[in-house]
Amino acid sequence: MATSLHNASTCISCQNRFCGRSLGVDFVSRSSFGSVSFSSQLPALPLIQLAKQPQSHRIVSVAKAQSNLTQTEFDTSLSSRVNSVKPSKTVAISDQAAALAQAGVPVIRLAAGEPDFDTPTVIAEAGINAIREGYTRYTPNAGTQELRQAICRKLNEENGIIYTPDQILVSNGAKQSILQAVLAVCAPGDEVIIPAPFWVSYPEMARLADATPVVLETHISQNFLLDPKLLESKLSERSRLLILCSPSNPTGSVYPKKLLEEIAQIVAKHPRLMVLSDEIYEHIIYAPATHTSFASLPGMWERTLTVNGFSKAFAMTGWRLGYLAGPKHFVSACNKIQSQFTSGASSISQKAAVAALGLGYAGGKAVSTMVKAFRERRDFLVKSFGEIDGVKISEPQGAFYLFIDFSSYYGIEVDGFGKIEDSESLCRYLLDEGQVALVPGSAFGNDTCVRISYADSLSTLESAVERIKQALIPLTSAALV
Repeated sequence: MATSLHNASTCISCQNRFCGRSLGVDFVSRSSFGSVSFSSQLPALPLIQLAKQPQSHRIVSVAKAQSNLTQTEFDTSLSSRVNSVKPSKTVAISDQAAALAQAGVPVIRLAAGEPDFDTPTVIAEAGINAIREGYTRYTPNAGTQELRQAICRKLNEENGIIYTPDQILVSNGAKQSILQAVLAVCAPGDEVIIPAPFWVSYPEMARLADATPVVLETHISQNFLLDPKLLESKLSERSRLLILCSPSNPTGSVYPKKLLEEIAQIVAKHPRLMVLSDEIYEHIIYAPATHTSFASLPGMWERTLTVNGFSKAFAMTGWRLGYLAGPKHFVSACNKIQSQFTSGASSISQKAAVAALGLGYAGGKAVSTMVKAFRERRDFLVKSFGEIDGVKISEPQGAFYLFIDFSSYYGIEVDGFGKIEDSESLCRYLLDEGQVALVPGSAFGNDTCVRISYADSLSTLESAVERIKQALIPLTSAALV
């Protein structure tokens, strides 16, 4: 904080006869009220000399006031709520890899879940035109009527679920949509049921709502799909929200309709239990797998909050736009949170989103072209890692991630590095020795695996596989000793 020194002379620039600029003194710095500093156009004068200037008693008063202050220790503690939240490992690793790349280290970054494609031209042009046409002001908090109507048409035609615009809330990304949904429906002491492996933010969002995350393990032998019997055994009167993600981040697993119907029958037995269906990867799916929206199942519309967005399928990560669809009662509650949080999403992004939904069924040719490339990359990685001894793979049916079991390499001592104890130390080793950035499975609730994003070019993935194979040679050799 700064305050002007005053003097009886008149300052030419501000016409204030008490402004210190007339003395050539710009300001007094009051940082923690611990010091007085000057910036002057005239030779610096000792404070005592300044005090002799006419009507400069104000300066003396400031100095005396500062000398009489008692310094006390400042409380820098944080809230228990934020202390309960863990930082995102995917963000941390992505930032570390980016820092290495900026320092000149040729790191291959396969940690972030971001398509390497540019936003389709039609979508980008819609955003550019919005700027040119002056569509740059606030929109309604819930999103523009035009976009919400387009979302309703999409959900009806592609997902078989019917909503009206007042049952849609557009937000700054699907992540915000999910967090607001958790905050809206969960009370302290409620339980949020989360199958693992899970997206890193689900448990932390539950904690932000003062709810308790209850993690249910799945297994690679079952393609990381939730066992309905396990779900039923873990539900109680405190169970408030079940989070399902299909296609899944980080595994790429897709829930078959029959399995979702079994889960729906269990959900129906519990009057407090709702389902948050994260469908952000719905268009990135590989035949013969098909996507089923949980809200389309009998009796589940009233219980389901469907979250989707534009980042993944339309390569619009930087546009920051997602949406929530559900019963008006719950959507209105989320809308209220958003009104006091960020208010409406970007007007420019919303115009671009309308264009995205106008590309045709499931994003039309623009999206199908990207999905074809993702499938080619998936096939290459599955084949390449399948050739490595001791590696277990569940072939992903959607999204753009491979969740590989490398646990056979745990416990091995590597000269110059140390012991590979878990997924985190393996990822550190691969970053150090192979210069490939991956995400440890522990971030997703499964420490046996490592997540590889294949949202990058095939040539980049080929280089990454070669580096990983070379880095694993010392581990393989040690395992045979």
